[in-house]
Amino acid sequence: MSTLLLTDPRLLAHDPGLEHPESPSRLASILRALEPLPAGAILQRAVREASPAQLRRVHSAAYVDEVLGQRGRAGAIDEETRLSDGSVEAALLAAGACVALVEALLEGRAKNGFALVRPPGHHATSSRGMGYCVFNNVAIAAAHALACGAGRVLIVDWDVHHGNGTQAIFERRDDVLFFSVHQDRLYPDSGGGDEVGAGPGAGYTRNVPLPAGAGDDEMKLAFERELAPLAAWFRPDLVLVSAGFDAHVDDPMAAQRVTTEGFAALCATVCSIAEPTAGGRVALVLEGGYDLASLGASVRACVELLCRSAGREH
Repeated sequence: MSTLLLTDPRLLAHDPGLEHPESPSRLASILRALEPLPAGAILQRAVREASPAQLRRVHSAAYVDEVLGQRGRAGAIDEETRLSDGSVEAALLAAGACVALVEALLEGRAKNGFALVRPPGHHATSSRGMGYCVFNNVAIAAAHALACGAGRVLIVDWDVHHGNGTQAIFERRDDVLFFSVHQDRLYPDSGGGDEVGAGPGAGYTRNVPLPAGAGDDEMKLAFERELAPLAAWFRPDLVLVSAGFDAHVDDPMAAQRVTTEGFAALCATVCSIAEPTAGGRVALVLEGGYDLASLGASVRACVELLCRSAGREH
């Protein structure tokens, strides 16, 4: 089976402004790094926007209406989350790409895949955008999977920043397990080990904050000792990854030391975890990563790994 990559040139129209880290060059650098495409990868360069109903599964109606009301206009959600006249369309397309990828995996049209999208999403809560994020792409994908019949969805967040929005959206649910490994005491200053979910979702949130300077070995241990046993207990039908690459040793946004090979190893672990109960169905969703060279190289390394996993007979 194939690895499906989804993107759209209209995603480049989200332009937060000169010197803003979340620039269109991020996606452009990834697409350059993927030339030529790894064997087994299919790149789809046009996606449909997510519908308001799909957005409202995880966002409040008031917030969805607020964002849609800014379509075609420059503005800002907050000081960091700035909008150009193409940003709302890009945010709708980013969410729509994640919905389309989930459908392809659940319908058996691809084994795994990567939504190469921006703006990122994992900081967006149900009622506000923040941290460069407008809509919570991975949460929208998870909610769509559940609506399509998946019983349990595992979300793995390896971005260097804690996915506070994703955690908050699902913290009271037991059909979504949220696992985050991130740099401790970094924006948005959440994700402590004592945050484990609430009500019916108690025990379905697991945070592993790592100290500054942590690298491949520490990330590997977190996945082996914390994530793998959790996944074996939870038995997901689908695994989603908030795939940020700002923990890379060359990235300027934090102080972690993960290598390109280290990210490929994390991707391999996730694919292995997904095999027994999810049939290898893994969808990566792009989050952060701000050093262009390491971002492109790390995404390519993960895509190559996904292609190898998709090509194996089990």
